[in-house]
Amino acid sequence: MRNIPSWLRVPVIFFIIFAITEFVIDSGDEPAFIAQPLVSLFLLLVLLILVAIEGIVSALDNVLYQSLDVEAKARYDAKKNAPSKFMTWFNTLYSKSLGQKPIQQEHEIILDHNYDGIKELDNDLPPWWKYGFYASIVFAALYLVNYHVFNGADQFEELETEIAQAKIDIEEYKKTAKDLVDFNTVTLLTEASDIKAGKAIFETNCVACHKADGGGGIGPNLTDKHWILGGGVKNVFKTISEGGRDGKGMIAWKQSLKPAEMAQVASYLLRFQGTTPAEPKAPEGEIWVDDSESVE
Repeated sequence: MRNIPSWLRVPVIFFIIFAITEFVIDSGDEPAFIAQPLVSLFLLLVLLILVAIEGIVSALDNVLYQSLDVEAKARYDAKKNAPSKFMTWFNTLYSKSLGQKPIQQEHEIILDHNYDGIKELDNDLPPWWKYGFYASIVFAALYLVNYHVFNGADQFEELETEIAQAKIDIEEYKKTAKDLVDFNTVTLLTEASDIKAGKAIFETNCVACHKADGGGGIGPNLTDKHWILGGGVKNVFKTISEGGRDGKGMIAWKQSLKPAEMAQVASYLLRFQGTTPAEPKAPEGEIWVDDSESVE
C-alpha cells in the first residue's frame, strides 16, 4: 500500500471500511449511513482519522528524510522513484493491449514510405481491436440467425409482453392496496377489523349529523331504504368522498379521510339498514334497491 499514492490510498481504505460497514449493518432498503445517523458520524470520523494519519505519516517521512546523509537520501530517492510492481504490471498489460513493437525494435517494421522525413511503421492492429472485431462478426451472425431465420421475439413484442404483465401486476396490487380504492373499485367490506375501524370513524365524524344509531338529525336517516344520492357501497363511498347536495348537503371528506377509511365507514354505516333507531327521522329521497349488494 505504501507504493500507492496517498490521494488514492486514503479513498481506497475508506471505501473498504464503508463497504464492510454496509455489509455488517443491514438496515433494510435505505443505506446504513442514511438510515442510521450514528453510522454516518462513524464513517465521517473514520475519514478524518485516515486523513490525520496520512498527514502524520507524511510529516514523519519528511523528518526522517531530512535526518539522512547524502548517500542515504540518494538510496531513498531511488527506491521511492522506482515504479511499483503494480504499475509495472499495468504498463506491461497496457503495452501488450496495443500490440506495438517497443521503440528499440521499431527499425524492424519501418516501411519504405517517406514523407518529408516522416516514416511509416507497419504496426499490427491492437489485439483488443481485432478481438472486438471478431466478436462483432460472431454477434452479427447469431443476431441474423435468431431474428431473421428463426423469427425471434423483437423489442416490440417484448414491450407488449411486459406491458401486459405490468397490467396484471397492477390489478393484483390494487386488490391488496386499499388506499387505491375509488368509486369504481370500492367493494363492501365485511372483515371485523374494517367494520371496527369504520365504526370509530363514524363515531368521530358522523354522529353529530346522523346520530350514533343512524337515525338521522341534521343528516338523513341511514336505517331506512330511502337514499338521496343513491344507496349501495359505491354511491355511499362517492357521497362521503365528494360530499352531498350543493349548498345543503354533507361536506366532502376526501381531504380528511383516506380512500380505505372512506370504504370502511361506508361499509359500517350500511349496517344500519333495517335497524330501528330511537328517534328515526322521516325518510328522504327515493327507495334504493340493489340486488347485487348485500349487507351481512
